[in-house]
Amino acid sequence: MLRSLKSARDTKETFESRMNITKFVVSHRENALLIGDYKTYQHQLTKQLASLRKKLGRATPKNGKYTKKPAVTAEDIGRNHEFVYLLLLSAERAYAHAMSMKSGGTEDGTGLSSATRLHIASRINKAANHARQLAALLSIQELSTATETDILEAKAYAYAFAGAKDLEKHGADSRSSDIEVQREKWASCLESFSASRVIYVALFKSTKEDVLKEYVASTIDPSIRFAAYQSHIPRTVTPVTVSRKYFPKDEKELMQILQKLDPTAFSDQKAAEIDGGAEVPNRIKWRSRTANIVDTSIGQALAAVKIETGRLQAILRSDDVKDKYTIYDPVLIAAQDAVDATRHAIDDHEKERVSESDPRMQELRIINLAVNYELIGWRVGRNRELIGSDDGMKLSNTPIKRQNRLRKDGKIWAEKSEGKGRKLVRLRERIVLYNAILQSLDSVKDVPGAMGDPAFVGELEGKKAYFQALKCLNLSFSHTLVSPPAHKHALALIIRAEQFSSQAKESLLGLAPSDEASPLRLEISKSRLTKLHNLIKSYHLQTRALVELQDHLNNSPMAARNIVVSAEPRMESPDDYTGKGDVGLVKLVEWPPKLKPIPLKPLFFDTAWNYVEYPGKAPAATAITKEDIDEAKKEEKPSSKGWFGFGRR
Repeated sequence: MLRSLKSARDTKETFESRMNITKFVVSHRENALLIGDYKTYQHQLTKQLASLRKKLGRATPKNGKYTKKPAVTAEDIGRNHEFVYLLLLSAERAYAHAMSMKSGGTEDGTGLSSATRLHIASRINKAANHARQLAALLSIQELSTATETDILEAKAYAYAFAGAKDLEKHGADSRSSDIEVQREKWASCLESFSASRVIYVALFKSTKEDVLKEYVASTIDPSIRFAAYQSHIPRTVTPVTVSRKYFPKDEKELMQILQKLDPTAFSDQKAAEIDGGAEVPNRIKWRSRTANIVDTSIGQALAAVKIETGRLQAILRSDDVKDKYTIYDPVLIAAQDAVDATRHAIDDHEKERVSESDPRMQELRIINLAVNYELIGWRVGRNRELIGSDDGMKLSNTPIKRQNRLRKDGKIWAEKSEGKGRKLVRLRERIVLYNAILQSLDSVKDVPGAMGDPAFVGELEGKKAYFQALKCLNLSFSHTLVSPPAHKHALALIIRAEQFSSQAKESLLGLAPSDEASPLRLEISKSRLTKLHNLIKSYHLQTRALVELQDHLNNSPMAARNIVVSAEPRMESPDDYTGKGDVGLVKLVEWPPKLKPIPLKPLFFDTAWNYVEYPGKAPAATAITKEDIDEAKKEEKPSSKGWFGFGRR
């Protein structure tokens, strides 16, 4: 017990000793940018800095003379870790000021002047100085009590600002055709971002914090790609390779620390290999065409899709699959990353004004169509898994789970079949999924280049017809459940489903694979096409027989007699028209008469009748008081006559 408490206390102290520099910075930026822009972020940082300085005793008193405060020391950080946040907030405020000036120049469309760019670079340089000061203070571990992770995070943070300063300084310059000049110009930027990336990746593999991975993917990697493009480095070279090549050579001690955290940080393994052992493909095949993958980010995303596909297959083969909706999330995210990387590459070529007839642009269009089709295929596959077995061709009865406890009489609860309401809920969910599948298939046609292949469009229409047939079939099930005597609506839907299934069979039977693929996607096997068509035919015959039987029963003499006997008397509805021109005289009145309730006007006894003044009611006589009699006598007294009151009495 004491040992467990001690380990828990040590874990808590270790967690509290971590300064979480990257998490602090990223969370502050995200929270501020969710409600505003960088100018808002700058104002928030100013307020936070003022309150923190006041808390640490470094604020100038009100109405007091300003005195320069001493610089933050390692002893201050060791005594109170909030001095770290003082430097971080100062660096972030300078960075937010630079970004607000940059966004203000791009929003009005006038661009940034050279003076503004120099001002932006100076602000970022100020942020880099604060970050370097923090890294230097934390490196004095005897006084700052900082961990090795804190020091590495501070160094990566400083390197990121140093690279951002060079990026803003040279970003507006046009790309020169002189390779040596460009590489010398952008070498410092690449070195800073490379050092930052290697440190963050090593920390991620050591701490497993997703915020480090997200920060690298959203901030560091795009900057490395842009600097590599300016340095005439081919697009096939990944940011991993660039960061290993341009890592500062004079940081020997830092390299040793990083190799302890990540032994593969500077290894000579292929940059084309990513976690999981999948190699990055250099070409992709789409139907009868093959396209070369020039951009490495696309290849890495496709390799990630391949890894996640293998993991999904392993999960589906196991028997303990509980949530079929969430197990598709990793592969869907990887496929979406491939689509985004392709879109980004196309945008870059369009900015460079590469024509559509250029082979590079044509290859990117083929890749774009392939990755979009694969993404939609995974979405459809997830919906097919949620629908159930055989894509919802049958409406099976799901037994309700029997209660474990016994009844009051000591007997076991009997198993009950699924009720009509539960079946309707399941059918409603299926219809929603079918609509989502059909919408996804329609979105494929919006991808550039999809409508230019008639064979591909015909295949899409066949797959769409397959799911439309299933939708009509399940709608017919719901009509049968809601009103079993009225099978005509169900028959009309089944006839429509048979038309769709015939169209799907004609379009896909020659192209469909013989076996069902796992996991499910857009491929429909021959067995499913044939099974659906035969099943709809059998349902068609069964429903048509039920409709004929119902019509025969409705038109029989016995049915007419039952209708007459059960109908209400003719005298109850004299204003109704029979429709056939003849009036039934079998049941004119109810005989023998039966006691029936008749509608009456409700009676309400008003207890306040004597106290409420109703319109038309005479006012009630009131009691005469003594005051009323005296007033009457005064009115009856005759007035005096004569001039000015001098009259005779």
